Amino acid sequence: MNGKVNGAVETCRGEDKFVMSKKFKSYLNFSNPTIARNFDPEECAWAYGMNVFDLAAWRKTNISSTYYHWLDENLKSDLSLWQLGTLPPGLIAFHGHVQTIDPFWHMLGLGYQETTSFADAESAAVVHYNGRAKPWLDIAFPHLRPLWAKYLDSSDRFIKSCHIRAS
Repeated sequence: MNGKVNGAVETCRGEDKFVMSKKFKSYLNFSNPTIARNFDPEECAWAYGMNVFDLAAWRKTNISSTYYHWLDENLKSDLSLWQLGTLPPGLIAFHGHVQTIDPFWHMLGLGYQETTSFADAESAAVVHYNGRAKPWLDIAFPHLRPLWAKYLDSSDRFIKSCHIRAS
């Protein structure tokens, strides 16, 4: 990973303009001078749902203390530095420590992108049903549901009681 701590898929390039249009300005409050002074609004964000970490490289950094420092700064600012959630402080803490990895390591947006082909999704290392159309819901995209359903144990007592839709 070229000495970087975190391998992640970028979320600012790609055909899907909803999922793949995220930059720092999508998450951080650039009207705040502290944010504006330290970060570029046009910098590409990355997916926080699946990461590959080089722990030896991490130990050589101050990422953990950077994370806590910015959490404190956000508290002091009345929670105004970024949108609520775990991604914004992660973008800040890992800033400069992320190696872009191929999107097929982590295919995003399967809860948004109806146009994703089954073949493309099946070839991905990790599929991520971020978005509303979770595969267990009636609103799921039917052609993508089998990627999830093949791991569902329909004979499990708990699964039966949940009335989860597998097909």
